[in-house]
Amino acid sequence: MIRKCLWPACLMGLLITGILSLDCNLLNRVTWQNLKLLSSMRNSFPKDCLRENKAFEMPQEILYSTQLLKRDIKEAFYEISLQAFNIFSQYTFQSTWKKKYLKRIQIGLHRQLQYLEQCLEEEEKENEDMKEMEEDESKYPGAMVSQLTNLELKRYFHRISSFLKDKKYSHCAWEIVRVEIRRCFCYFTALLRKK
Repeated sequence: MIRKCLWPACLMGLLITGILSLDCNLLNRVTWQNLKLLSSMRNSFPKDCLRENKAFEMPQEILYSTQLLKRDIKEAFYEISLQAFNIFSQYTFQSTWKKKYLKRIQIGLHRQLQYLEQCLEEEEKENEDMKEMEEDESKYPGAMVSQLTNLELKRYFHRISSFLKDKKYSHCAWEIVRVEIRRCFCYFTALLRKK
């Protein structure tokens, strides 16, 4: 009798686990689609924009930190996706790209944000122990690292926004920003795979 009840319970557990991790799997697919879209918005970098190239200096804490946990990386990637969505939602494009590409990247970034939120919520439910650790940041240095990382990312994207504004949202400025955001997404996608 117990064996008959145990089999469906195990099967249900496996199905629920697969369904719960679906959002994180979809996140990878949506991020990959956004990367492809950012690449296909322009076949090659315009030669006339090479002289205007700018180094935005991605925060060193992210590039070289060994303390970042996978959750910290996802939270940082959420912040990056949110800031990228805000930049691409500005209506200051002077017909830099076709409207269909712009709309597709806005929709793709919105979906990426949704999946990241769901993925982070999933992890939070799975790791109830972490709540106790987050309440006492002195016991959990990762919480402080995460806050510093988000602050640095906001500064990084502020530099990008300021660059756009200083360049009066020119075609070249948008191209440089597109390449920078794509580079940032590539880096975080690789970082997520490593952890």
